[in-house]
Amino acid sequence: MKLFHCLFIVIFSISGIFAQEKQLDAPQEMTFAAAEDSLIQLAKTFLTDKDQQNRIDATARFKPLLQQTLSKSGSYAYPFDSLMQVSIQYPEDSTFRIFTWQLFVDDDNYQYGGFIQRATTPDKPIELVDLSHEVEEPDYDYLSPDNWYGVVYYNIKQFDTPKGRKYLLFGFDGLEFFNKRKIADVLTFGKDEIIFGAPVFAKVEEGRRPITKNRLVLEYSAEVSIRLNYDETLGHIIHDHLKFKNGSYGQGDTLVGDGSYEGFYFSKKDGLWVHVAKMFDQVSEEPPRPNPILDNRKKNIFGRSNEASNQ
Repeated sequence: MKLFHCLFIVIFSISGIFAQEKQLDAPQEMTFAAAEDSLIQLAKTFLTDKDQQNRIDATARFKPLLQQTLSKSGSYAYPFDSLMQVSIQYPEDSTFRIFTWQLFVDDDNYQYGGFIQRATTPDKPIELVDLSHEVEEPDYDYLSPDNWYGVVYYNIKQFDTPKGRKYLLFGFDGLEFFNKRKIADVLTFGKDEIIFGAPVFAKVEEGRRPITKNRLVLEYSAEVSIRLNYDETLGHIIHDHLKFKNGSYGQGDTLVGDGSYEGFYFSKKDGLWVHVAKMFDQVSEEPPRPNPILDNRKKNIFGRSNEASNQ
């Protein structure tokens, strides 16, 4: 059985800046390194073991061990950079980090787990509970850590609005055998709550009020890969324009990229990401990027060095 072939798709990922709360002493380093070794073994099992129950059991053991480890004093200063099986993403301001991972249950069932660890309260990691199967309107719903739309995050981009700072979260959802999803969510830290989703993705027509969504949800054929990410050079969110085509093996209609690209630019005045129907004049296989990503890529989906992962 070929496990997780959809997770390790070819995408460009930018990891955040690691922020240290303090220097760890030698005993602390040894404690966290030992815990990391145990986490790595469990993560390898839930990612690659051919037996479903072994994968489920490993995930059940992994989550409390990670929570316990993050709750220890000094944990925010430990990068966990050998835990390659888990995505660890930081925003530019390094005020928090997010751990996310994927459990392959079967071809039509992927489950996700995660924790948010804030720099101000590092010993109180916040669990993300995947209840995506209960989300009725993913484009519009406001969610919380207790009913999170589960994905593996591969990038974070912070932005400032008249109502305060928010964070774009770009993630991948294995979804089902025939179709996958990529999602751009929005994270906001309130005074006493954490909110996923905000009405910041806008389509603007002259003379009318903007039509907004809380998150972008792109569902597409598992036979293809698509782009959804923030482009640092262009300063836009960019994603494939999708069109319907007849799928394979009796699937029926499914969505694939047609070689053109849509996008969103940021309006500082309104704090909105405003839709651009066509990003480039020419139709191409890939949008312009500062560096090629299919060849000589330095980072994988988790924003980690490929050189390190191959050692």
